[in-house]
Amino acid sequence: MGSLDTVVVGGGLAGLACARDLVDAGRSVVLLEASDRVGGRVRTDEVDGFRLDRGFQVLLEAYPECRRRLNLDELDLRSFYPGALVRAEGAFHRVADPTQEMMDALRSVTSPVGSVADKLRVAVLRKRLGGRPPEALLVEPAGTTWEELQDSGFSPQMMERFFRPFLGGVLLDPTLQVSARLFRFYFRVFAEGRASLPATGMEALPRQLAAGLPAGVVRTGTRVAYVAPGEVRTTDGQLLQARSVVVAVEGPEASRLLGDRVPDPGSRPVLCLYFDAPEPPVKEGILVLNGEGKGPVNNLAVLSEVAPEYAPPGRALISVTVLPGEPHWPLAGGTVDPDVGAIEAGVRAHLTEWFGDQVGEWRALPHYHIPHGQPLQTPERMEPPSRPVRLEDGLFVTGDHRENASLHGALVSGGRAAKEVLRTA
Repeated sequence: MGSLDTVVVGGGLAGLACARDLVDAGRSVVLLEASDRVGGRVRTDEVDGFRLDRGFQVLLEAYPECRRRLNLDELDLRSFYPGALVRAEGAFHRVADPTQEMMDALRSVTSPVGSVADKLRVAVLRKRLGGRPPEALLVEPAGTTWEELQDSGFSPQMMERFFRPFLGGVLLDPTLQVSARLFRFYFRVFAEGRASLPATGMEALPRQLAAGLPAGVVRTGTRVAYVAPGEVRTTDGQLLQARSVVVAVEGPEASRLLGDRVPDPGSRPVLCLYFDAPEPPVKEGILVLNGEGKGPVNNLAVLSEVAPEYAPPGRALISVTVLPGEPHWPLAGGTVDPDVGAIEAGVRAHLTEWFGDQVGEWRALPHYHIPHGQPLQTPERMEPPSRPVRLEDGLFVTGDHRENASLHGALVSGGRAAKEVLRTA
């Protein structure tokens, strides 16, 4: 093993991107993945003919790094409707992207989801951000997303009924205390391209990246106990030595392996509930938002209406996202495991108000509690915009916690780590 150039610990998007770049540069690489397959948080389980992503996830086709690194055509993408249905005042109201669904957007101007002035402010914001490279928006000074929306003049109604549930679901923070850099970035990429699902599930992304690696590079089922510059020890006692080691795991695990060199970035948890239904409650592939500010449901989507391949013929796959909050999931000052059974009962009661008795026919599929859905991304934690990936000679770290919590951020971070390895090791 002395001739090995690099050991990459972790087979998520960042680790795969790093390994690909190093292999392309002629380096010898071994990638160690603890689970049975690559992907990290971007994985898909097949259960009773359903494709269940590990948490509600979408591919934003305008992500710059996804465009650079992935063959989007090969992913066989299925797109969401460019807009949302917002539940407010006891009814559903459509909010549409005027650049893609002009007539729907015109019909929604007088909906109770924000004022006419709010819709004009969205257009102004789109024009202001639209001409900027998305990456540039991630480095400019910014306060919180909530402050940015207030400063842009949006009404309380628009902020509570649309932005809080929509951005809360994207950023896993319904208080919107996340850095406005991320709001600007997401606003830009949502405006430029579609939100989509690969026909075979989100795991198609890491599978495609891994397919570009030579046989033998990826070793699954290999858990790491200890890392040091140029050295990795697995839990079964195997010692691997190399010129460099790249730790490419999520933030809390990176902190466990690297100690004070990488402080725990904190965690935004999320709960995703899946249901099998005989009929779709919403007969189109559109995001449904809770704009009423009550109940456990933040957002919902019938994924089989977006990608029919996500469900067996004649069945509907419903995804429900629940974020921490009182009273259904109190965090009590820290991350607390949710009472999934109680939350499911609350979700069923909540959605019965929306869709009626049909909810009683839904069969629960596996639910996913993700303790570390995203790292904390407050303005203070996003300084500097890109955190160091080189820790010392022979030891590097990568992951979305070094950039931003997105598919784009993970891939960018992996590329940065590979460049540092090639430059210094």
